[in-house]
Amino acid sequence: MLATVYRLTLRTQARIGRLAALGALGAVAVLVGLAIGVGDLDDTLEAGTRLVNTYGLSIYAPVVALVFGAAALGDPADDGTLGYLWLRPVRRSHIVVGAYGAALSVVLPLTLVPLVVAAALSGGGGALVRGTVLAATVAATAYTALFAYLGLRVRRSLVWGLTYILIWEGFVALAGDTAARLALRSYTRSVLADATGVRLRLADVSLPIAVGVPLVVAAVALALTTRRLHRMEVP
Repeated sequence: MLATVYRLTLRTQARIGRLAALGALGAVAVLVGLAIGVGDLDDTLEAGTRLVNTYGLSIYAPVVALVFGAAALGDPADDGTLGYLWLRPVRRSHIVVGAYGAALSVVLPLTLVPLVVAAALSGGGGALVRGTVLAATVAATAYTALFAYLGLRVRRSLVWGLTYILIWEGFVALAGDTAARLALRSYTRSVLADATGVRLRLADVSLPIAVGVPLVVAAVALALTTRRLHRMEVP
């Protein structure tokens, strides 16, 4: 049944309009990476790193994860189709894992491909490419799980998700260490900084913590989503 949930969710997730719109945003990163690579810059590694951090990890990856993660269970809950799965003899955890897996199957390539291509075109070298792969993978994994829970927990999840991305992570997290530790951005950029050696703001945790904490966040978010699915009333 898990495979059935996966296929059903993937079919609803992979809409041409969504893919085209977010693919266009990814193309922006590729174009900027190309501009860095062909430009007359003294330090392409630093310029490429800041591109991946400022645009890729801070805006593009979270927004892609928000759009698909929040819709994975949020859309079926809103339109009533979640009730069909609810009435079937299937474990709630299988519904959550299947939906999350489908969303991540879209988010990962949509995030990784343009950011890795941008990193390669920028001329930053193998360290930047490797750092981008790991940081973007960690970001996609954690943000997708977090926003899958948000999509099932609240209405207008896109608004709440953007508030978290733009206001909390973009401004509040800069206010102090405590707020920064509650922002996934501080961990993903730490992964990138560790790989490239470029100093980035908020990137001050070790690599094991920078990778481990987002994965724990993803696991907790999926557990909370399963708990929410057990307790909510589905029409």
